[in-house]
Amino acid sequence: MNPHVERVDRETVDWASASGLLDGPEMAERYRKARYGWLGARTYPYAGYDTLRLVTDWCVWLFAFDDVFCETDRHAAEIARALPRFIEVLDDLDPGTGGERVREPFARALLDVKGRVAAHGGPDQLERWCTTTKDYLSAQVWEAANRQDGLVPSLADYLLMRRRTGAMLTVFTLIDVASGLPLTWQEWRHPDVRAITASANDVVVWDNDLISYAKESGAGNSVNNLVNVLARHRGYGHQQAMDEIGGMRDRAVARMVELRRTLERLGSAAVEAYVHGLERWISGSIDYSMTSSRYTVAWQERTAAAG
Repeated sequence: MNPHVERVDRETVDWASASGLLDGPEMAERYRKARYGWLGARTYPYAGYDTLRLVTDWCVWLFAFDDVFCETDRHAAEIARALPRFIEVLDDLDPGTGGERVREPFARALLDVKGRVAAHGGPDQLERWCTTTKDYLSAQVWEAANRQDGLVPSLADYLLMRRRTGAMLTVFTLIDVASGLPLTWQEWRHPDVRAITASANDVVVWDNDLISYAKESGAGNSVNNLVNVLARHRGYGHQQAMDEIGGMRDRAVARMVELRRTLERLGSAAVEAYVHGLERWISGSIDYSMTSSRYTVAWQERTAAAG
């Protein structure tokens, strides 16, 4: 657990409220109860105060974007038309001078986060974060199209796109910013680094599909959940689908263990720190999700209804 957790937990919701990401006091109170600071503190226990604020604020931006744009009935076209202002921030605007051109709250907060990534990381790290963030935003159009049409995507399409819709690559690119041990361009592009990153991504988003199933099962975004994808296309019952995901997860973790041994031979402190960061994301996200009201309330309500 990061020692700065209490302070960051308070300040990150204050930042989100002041930035206009949260729609009023009720939403702000819901975010305080969700204790998002504990997610950052568990997944980046090694970060200093400033970088913990950065990564936690970014996670809260993603949660707020998900709540406002993705857990709603917004059409794919509406999200697509919102993309230019975000892409402009990521590609064209300088954090020090570009703020005057940005009015929309999410875009302004995105520019703020971009400035802090640039301040704490190098040009390569900033480029990775910007690129993966654009991929995440573009993937939301695909996800919204599924919601709009009530379409459960094929398993192959879902597995491919879930690596993007889950935003995990955007937070993985901040691991070496928070650790202070930047990966070189060659290390970031190393085939085994890419492979262990993909496996870690799969583990976290599949865990999230299991943990968030109760929250999503009665909502429009239920089509974008691996439990329902397996139920629809393989004819599984929901428990059978969950058991299958457990097996998929075990195989992905085994692959990570295998790749970790290979990557140790590189003798790179930055790569070692990055792999530890991936592992901490897996354990930290589970620890957080099992105690956060963002997920536990839905399971409690589901259990009560079944009883």
